[in-house]
Amino acid sequence: MMEKFCVTIDRGFGSWGKTIGVKLSERLGVAYYDRDLSRLSADYSGINERFFVNVDEQNVKGRRFRKAAPVDLDAILSPDDEKFVSDDNLFRLQAKVIRDLAARENCVIIGRCGGYLLADVPHAVRVFVHAPMDVCIKNVEQRYAVDARKAAQLIEQADTSRRAYYKYYTGGKTWGDAANYDLTINTAKIGADKAVELILDYMQIRGAR
Repeated sequence: MMEKFCVTIDRGFGSWGKTIGVKLSERLGVAYYDRDLSRLSADYSGINERFFVNVDEQNVKGRRFRKAAPVDLDAILSPDDEKFVSDDNLFRLQAKVIRDLAARENCVIIGRCGGYLLADVPHAVRVFVHAPMDVCIKNVEQRYAVDARKAAQLIEQADTSRRAYYKYYTGGKTWGDAANYDLTINTAKIGADKAVELILDYMQIRGAR
């Protein structure tokens, strides 16, 4: 097993990605970071948490993403700069928190371009979890007690937001492209528990190299 690691999980809505992240963190006995990344970013920067929540990967509706170049992660602005709470600077601040977490502790991080941010980190394990639409619809129907039409709408909204967020902040990379990950897992074939085992097996192989 890898002695030092940070597992990042990008996931399609309804593919059990969050469930896999939670189960994996429990099996490994490490922290799991998802929505609390907004709180940690607020603590680090002194900016109210709601600013980070408002620019989260799930809340990009109405924002236009046109920039072709990736955000310069090292160009964090000072508090006296008028753009200190701009979308790009909020992303830089959150990226700083994610990279610091990966350097400081073993953990599991969900979304927020985590795999991209840690692409140059030797101990990062970058995972993408997906499933066919019909499987995701059934999962969302069960989890949120909605009909198939509403489930499909929720999936489309969530995945469109995540795709746009990822493309913008990575400078045009494609969310879900296997080239951007170490593992891509179709949970329709193996389910959440087997997906966790697959990730653990991969980490075992990496640790033995």
